[in-house]
Amino acid sequence: MPIPASWSDKLLAVLRIVAGLAFLQHGTSKFFGLPPFPMPLNPLLYAAGTIELIAGALIVIGLFTRPVAFIASGMCAVGYWLAHGSKGFFPAANGGEAILLFTFIFLYLAAAGGGAWSADAARGRA
Repeated sequence: MPIPASWSDKLLAVLRIVAGLAFLQHGTSKFFGLPPFPMPLNPLLYAAGTIELIAGALIVIGLFTRPVAFIASGMCAVGYWLAHGSKGFFPAANGGEAILLFTFIFLYLAAAGGGAWSADAARGRA
Protein backbone atom coordinates (compact mmCIF):
# COMPACT_ATOMS: atom_id res chain seq x y z
CA MET A 1 0.00 0.00 0.00
CA PRO A 2 1.53 3.37 -1.01
CA ILE A 3 2.16 6.15 1.49
CA PRO A 4 -0.58 8.80 1.21
CA ALA A 5 0.40 12.01 -0.58
CA SER A 6 -0.85 13.94 2.46
CA TRP A 7 2.28 12.76 4.30
CA SER A 8 4.65 14.41 1.80
CA ASP A 9 5.28 17.60 3.75
CA LYS A 10 5.92 15.71 7.00
CA LEU A 11 8.24 13.19 5.34
CA LEU A 12 10.13 16.08 3.72
CA ALA A 13 10.61 17.48 7.23
CA VAL A 14 11.86 14.10 8.49
CA LEU A 15 14.35 13.95 5.59
CA ARG A 16 15.49 17.51 6.40
CA ILE A 17 15.94 16.80 10.12
CA VAL A 18 17.78 13.49 9.68
CA ALA A 19 20.05 14.85 6.93
CA GLY A 20 20.73 17.99 8.98
CA LEU A 21 21.66 15.95 12.06
CA ALA A 22 23.95 13.70 10.02
CA PHE A 23 25.61 16.75 8.44
CA LEU A 24 25.95 18.47 11.81
CA GLN A 25 27.76 15.38 13.10
CA HIS A 26 30.52 15.96 10.53
CA GLY A 27 31.07 19.46 11.94
CA THR A 28 31.06 18.29 15.56
CA SER A 29 33.57 15.62 14.57
CA LYS A 30 35.96 18.19 13.13
CA PHE A 31 35.70 20.76 15.94
CA PHE A 32 34.77 18.80 19.05
CA GLY A 33 36.00 15.28 18.31
CA LEU A 34 32.48 13.83 18.57
CA PRO A 35 33.01 11.35 16.97
CA PRO A 36 36.80 11.66 16.62
CA PHE A 37 38.01 13.06 13.30
CA PRO A 38 40.82 10.92 11.85
CA MET A 39 43.19 13.63 10.59
CA PRO A 40 44.49 17.10 11.45
CA LEU A 41 42.46 20.01 10.14
CA ASN A 42 43.76 22.20 7.34
CA PRO A 43 42.13 25.49 6.25
CA LEU A 44 39.84 23.69 3.79
CA LEU A 45 38.62 21.31 6.50
CA TYR A 46 38.08 24.23 8.89
CA ALA A 47 35.88 25.88 6.25
CA ALA A 48 34.00 22.64 5.61
CA GLY A 49 33.53 22.06 9.34
CA THR A 50 32.18 25.57 9.81
CA ILE A 51 29.63 25.06 7.02
CA GLU A 52 28.72 21.63 8.42
CA LEU A 53 28.12 23.03 11.92
CA ILE A 54 26.17 26.13 10.94
CA ALA A 55 24.28 24.69 7.96
CA GLY A 56 23.59 21.42 9.81
CA ALA A 57 22.04 23.26 12.75
CA LEU A 58 19.99 25.60 10.52
CA ILE A 59 18.76 22.70 8.39
CA VAL A 60 17.72 20.73 11.48
CA ILE A 61 15.54 23.59 12.70
CA GLY A 62 14.50 24.52 9.18
CA LEU A 63 15.64 28.13 9.29
CA PHE A 64 16.63 29.71 5.94
CA THR A 65 16.42 26.17 4.55
CA ARG A 66 16.59 26.99 0.85
CA PRO A 67 19.72 29.20 0.76
CA VAL A 68 21.51 27.21 3.47
CA ALA A 69 20.81 23.89 1.73
CA PHE A 70 22.05 25.37 -1.55
CA ILE A 71 25.35 26.39 0.07
CA ALA A 72 25.67 22.98 1.77
CA SER A 73 24.97 21.22 -1.54
CA GLY A 74 27.69 23.20 -3.28
CA MET A 75 30.18 22.51 -0.50
CA CYS A 76 29.41 18.79 -0.72
CA ALA A 77 29.80 18.76 -4.51
CA VAL A 78 33.22 20.41 -4.23
CA GLY A 79 34.16 18.09 -1.36
CA TYR A 80 33.17 15.05 -3.37
CA TRP A 81 35.45 15.94 -6.26
CA LEU A 82 38.35 17.08 -4.07
CA ALA A 83 38.33 14.18 -1.61
CA HIS A 84 36.72 11.28 -3.47
CA GLY A 85 36.50 11.84 -7.22
CA SER A 86 40.24 11.57 -7.67
CA LYS A 87 40.17 8.07 -6.13
CA GLY A 88 38.00 6.60 -8.88
CA PHE A 89 34.75 7.09 -10.75
CA PHE A 90 32.40 4.93 -8.69
CA PRO A 91 31.25 6.28 -5.30
CA ALA A 92 31.14 2.78 -3.83
CA ALA A 93 34.84 2.41 -4.65
CA ASN A 94 36.04 5.93 -3.76
CA GLY A 95 34.23 6.25 -0.41
CA GLY A 96 32.07 9.13 -1.56
CA GLU A 97 28.56 7.70 -1.22
CA ALA A 98 27.61 9.77 1.83
CA ILE A 99 28.82 13.12 0.50
CA LEU A 100 27.22 12.41 -2.87
CA LEU A 101 23.89 11.75 -1.17
CA PHE A 102 24.27 14.93 0.92
CA THR A 103 24.88 16.88 -2.30
CA PHE A 104 21.59 15.82 -3.85
CA ILE A 105 19.51 15.78 -0.66
CA PHE A 106 20.55 19.38 0.01
CA LEU A 107 19.96 20.34 -3.62
CA TYR A 108 16.44 18.92 -3.27
CA LEU A 109 15.89 20.83 -0.01
CA ALA A 110 17.09 24.02 -1.73
CA ALA A 111 14.24 23.57 -4.21
CA ALA A 112 11.57 22.09 -1.92
CA GLY A 113 12.12 24.08 1.27
CA GLY A 114 11.95 22.79 4.82
CA GLY A 115 8.51 21.24 4.85
CA ALA A 116 6.39 20.88 7.96
CA TRP A 117 7.92 21.44 11.38
CA SER A 118 10.40 24.03 10.09
CA ALA A 119 11.12 27.50 11.41
CA ASP A 120 10.59 28.74 7.85
CA ALA A 121 7.03 27.32 7.82
CA ALA A 122 6.35 28.82 11.24
CA ARG A 123 7.53 32.20 9.93
CA GLY A 124 5.36 31.86 6.83
CA ARG A 125 8.33 31.48 4.45
CA ALA A 126 7.77 27.86 3.45
